[in-house]
Amino acid sequence: MSQPLPRLRLTLDFMPSPSPENPGLFMRDPYKFSDAMLIVPPLLVECLRCFDGTQTELDLRAVLVRLSNSLEVEQIARHLMETLSTAGFLEDEAFEHMRDGKRQGFAACPVREPAHAGSAYPGDAAELRETMQGYMTADAPAAPDGAGDNLFAIAAPHVSPEGGWQSYQSAYRMLRPEHRDRTFVILATSHYGEPDKFGLTRKPFRTPLGDCETDTRLVDWLAQRGGRAVEMEDYCHSFEHTVEFQTIFLQHTMGPQVRILPILCGSYARSIYQGGMPEDSDQVKRFVDALAELRDREGDRLFFVLGVDMAHMGARYRDPFECAANQGRMTEVGARDAQRIECINAADAAAFWDLVQQNRDDLKWCGSAPFYTFLKIAPKARGRLLRYEQWNIDEASVVSFAGMAFTE
Repeated sequence: MSQPLPRLRLTLDFMPSPSPENPGLFMRDPYKFSDAMLIVPPLLVECLRCFDGTQTELDLRAVLVRLSNSLEVEQIARHLMETLSTAGFLEDEAFEHMRDGKRQGFAACPVREPAHAGSAYPGDAAELRETMQGYMTADAPAAPDGAGDNLFAIAAPHVSPEGGWQSYQSAYRMLRPEHRDRTFVILATSHYGEPDKFGLTRKPFRTPLGDCETDTRLVDWLAQRGGRAVEMEDYCHSFEHTVEFQTIFLQHTMGPQVRILPILCGSYARSIYQGGMPEDSDQVKRFVDALAELRDREGDRLFFVLGVDMAHMGARYRDPFECAANQGRMTEVGARDAQRIECINAADAAAFWDLVQQNRDDLKWCGSAPFYTFLKIAPKARGRLLRYEQWNIDEASVVSFAGMAFTE
């Protein structure tokens, strides 16, 4: 009796092929366990259903016979199976070997290497300095008088700096020289981490501008007190952009050797889809309580940076419609974003989370977990919206984001 085929990994990215000359289904691994990218031809896309952990090679051949109207399908079936396995796209030994190797490699590396230098921002130090200078000075309005008084936190996007530089600028221009010696606690979205988990690492973050020192004393304290919610040396740090983009703005503003405490916040999906509050999870509550205790203990030695985007709408995000920034349905999205921002500015965590839970967060705010976590540890914060934007990340999809500042 034939053994079932391995399951196709559910964590892969699937999208229509971007190449008109090569139509089909484009597949890649967002977790970077595999660097392979495949385009499955239209004829073979239906065959992927056979890789569900229950069907066999005989089932795959039967599908191919029906699709091709030919009995000579053994070689095609074998080629498809081997290609998917070699790419690391199946739940089999080949993938396990790739996954374990990548995790071990990150754990052993003394620094967190820049994953997006040369793509999202220049990989050359001089070019990056020039680019950052342009972002931070182009049409930059002066910060309001007294705006930096009692400032202890900012929120900036994690969208591509090219698309969101004006919101980055609005947030980072609030920093002052007196903030330079603080540890910058970066609460950032974890797009690929487990829900209700918080990813930590002791590694310094390397960029073309130098190495950001990670405050290992504070990392170790959180790791010890944070309980089961802590994912120590979280592999997601190796490729996630949400902390990395903050580091280049911090380095440009505060100096290359800026000190950070990077925290990746997994989604609070259980609460969004099943009800209740995020802290109803004992492990979430323990970590958030530990982070609040750390803030109380360290006081002015800490400065918080939220690396957060807001709504994600349109075809790219599996909506059955296309979007244009600040037009049509995005006008309504802007109004709903404004309601959430108002709750954040008032430090009303409960009201903010009530809005997030409505319609199971149909706005898809990927920054909701970092925002909520921040509100729980800083209940006396008062926020100010500095700039709100919507940006067409492609022709059919829009991301919204903002620059914000927080005082007490």
